[in-house]
Amino acid sequence: MTHAFGTPGAAVAPGAACPCGSGATYAGCCRVFHDGRPAPTAEALMRSRYSAFAVGDAQHLLRTWHPRTRPEGLTLDPGHRWIGLEVLGTQDGLDGDETGVVVYRATSLDASGARHEMTETSRFARRGGRWVYVDGDVS
Repeated sequence: MTHAFGTPGAAVAPGAACPCGSGATYAGCCRVFHDGRPAPTAEALMRSRYSAFAVGDAQHLLRTWHPRTRPEGLTLDPGHRWIGLEVLGTQDGLDGDETGVVVYRATSLDASGARHEMTETSRFARRGGRWVYVDGDVS
């Protein structure tokens, strides 16, 4: 199912579906991670990061990025809307693992309404007991 989310920084209506496509509400899914709760798995962190792009939460993106690979700043494009996420596969990234890999496809619309898809193989690591995004290969 595809969900469209408005301009980054826009409020998500109470009871709205989570942008990550989990089927749960945003408040009961990714928002708890945006508010600071550690994600329990690499996949949960990846979903929360996708949702952060969809709702314009650059601080969550920076906070959950490994300090070795994190940019100094991040500007989200207000004309870019993230409309769909499909997790294609995972490797490790569970409780007791120190690393994990998540492969996903994300769909977006640019300011002109053109549709774009990207597939990324994302690498995650546990740092201080929390999952962080290390880097990824986009295809």
